[in-house]
Amino acid sequence: MIEQDTIKLLRECDAGVKMGVASIDDVLDQVHSGALKQYLTECKKKHEKLKDEIQALLEKYHDDGKEPPPIAKGMSWIKTSMKMGMNNSDQTIADLMTDGCNMGVKSLNKYLNQYEAADEVSKDIAKRLINLEEQLAVDIRKFL
Repeated sequence: MIEQDTIKLLRECDAGVKMGVASIDDVLDQVHSGALKQYLTECKKKHEKLKDEIQALLEKYHDDGKEPPPIAKGMSWIKTSMKMGMNNSDQTIADLMTDGCNMGVKSLNKYLNQYEAADEVSKDIAKRLINLEEQLAVDIRKFL
């Protein structure tokens, strides 16, 4: 049970971290403010570092991880494209990123509760990812 929950939690973290990086990539070249660009770039680097940790653990369990659901990626891309098409501003980017962070925090907390038998290392990774998302949402509030 512990190993199954651990793998399932790691898969969800893998999908979440990939979704976070993709979301940042979708808007990064449209950011006007140097400060906002710095927040997003730093957050992306931290996500990629966690992604490497997750991949190493998944390899240990002989698992390929999980891609974000295509529907979620598509809906995110459509929402970003539409909002940015109507108002290409840092305020719009901060709004989109805050929504994404909140969805990530909600999902990851759900998975932490769902896979409560996961090992402590995997739970720690999920909590660090949650903290990253929460911190980015706080950092970019001034751009809303």
